[in-house]
Amino acid sequence: MFATRKLVLIIILLITLSVTAYVIVVVIPARLAAQSYEGAKQIGRDISEAFQFTPEITVNNTVVLQQQTPILELATLSQKFQHQYAWTNTWLGSTKKINIRGSFEAKAGFNLNKKFTIAINENNALVTLPKPQLLSIESLHDVTFEDENGVWNWVDMEDRSKAMNAFTGDAKKYAEQAQFIAQAQQEMEKKLKEILVLHGKEVEIHYSEVERIQAY
Repeated sequence: MFATRKLVLIIILLITLSVTAYVIVVVIPARLAAQSYEGAKQIGRDISEAFQFTPEITVNNTVVLQQQTPILELATLSQKFQHQYAWTNTWLGSTKKINIRGSFEAKAGFNLNKKFTIAINENNALVTLPKPQLLSIESLHDVTFEDENGVWNWVDMEDRSKAMNAFTGDAKKYAEQAQFIAQAQQEMEKKLKEILVLHGKEVEIHYSEVERIQAY
């Protein structure tokens, strides 16, 4: 009788240990993984709401969300500025000059043909972004010309066209050397950190030029 009870207790103990081991080894990790994956998906949704695109998000080297990019470029800064330029041409010692003034709108941000990923591991989020760049520069159509004719070298419509092209090129150089790109970078980093910190993540941001693999 005692031996039978002892055997029953041993069987119950073994069953209890097996159930406990299953819960510890299988159930709890699965639940934690599910929570991590759902948290990563929510991060993706938050970023999509803020920027209208979703980066690739991985949890412990497992891809949870693929990069989804309905647009090819993401502008995080739009800046208007005034610019002026002096175009000159000299022929046989006679110089003509066109002074040009006007406004431009520069957009700086990120080329989303390059890879944008967020790798989540425990409490950390490693963000890898393409380097920010000047995406576009557009004249706002308030250009004014001030012509100065030479003695026998006069300004004509072809000169206006050449001067306008040079004016736009010079404005682009100015925009590339201004703080527009740095400001676009700062704005992106600020928004990403705000989102990820809300999810309890320590954020580290790196920049890369790796191309995104297109799916066909």
